[in-house]
Amino acid sequence: LNAAPCRAPRQHVRFLPAPAHGGGETTGLVAVRMPVLADHPLVRGPQCRRLKIGAGHQLDRKASGVLVLGIGHGNKLFTDLYNCHLTKVYNVGGLFGKATDDFSDTGKLVEKTTFDHITREKLERILAVVQGTNHKALLVHSNIDMKTQEAYELAVKGLIRPMGRSPPIITAIRCLQLTLPEFQLEIHCLHETQQYLRKIVHEIGLELKSSAVCTQVRRVRDGVFTLDDALLRSQWNLQNIQNAILDCQLKVKAELEKILG
Repeated sequence: LNAAPCRAPRQHVRFLPAPAHGGGETTGLVAVRMPVLADHPLVRGPQCRRLKIGAGHQLDRKASGVLVLGIGHGNKLFTDLYNCHLTKVYNVGGLFGKATDDFSDTGKLVEKTTFDHITREKLERILAVVQGTNHKALLVHSNIDMKTQEAYELAVKGLIRPMGRSPPIITAIRCLQLTLPEFQLEIHCLHETQQYLRKIVHEIGLELKSSAVCTQVRRVRDGVFTLDDALLRSQWNLQNIQNAILDCQLKVKAELEKILG
């Protein structure tokens, strides 16, 4: 930022003695526009000394994907975005046949099981039960009378959200791929942690009379932000960051107006 071209210094009017003619005395004052010395880089120093940067929903060290950062005024928008209770989407990988102490494939092995009996139909049946149970929890924590017209309109728009703090809630879950012993899920959720998602994989394995560990947790969407909006670390430069901010401003504004009015 400090290396970028800065704006021209401000100008102010000074009244200086008029130049003398023929070596005589000055005859008065003349108005002259001069740059304000306080704006000179040698006087002002670096234009940017502090830059406030805040992180949105965190990712633990075993997870990857979209991590939203707020710069300057963007930090204030985090509060408004949290009040929207927007869903996040993860691609979660799993492996049937073993269990570990921390539900991940890098944890300490505590059990090995068979998995040949698992089919896609059985897996999707368990996923439907998980989604149904979480849907009931979503309605409970939304504090909305489901017999009202307001509830109907919110349901049609897909805007039913918890009105405050709530346990982790899965709003949708589906199987993307099953090639035993590996599988991959797409999970839409609220108020989750990545460790909670690993535990879900473990519990799915138990429901299928087997065991499972989580091999990958990758966030592909955080509210209005997707992988298409994300910058790789190698792309972190001023121009790319400015472009990313400009591209996302309209999406954030539209979402806030739709939900918060």
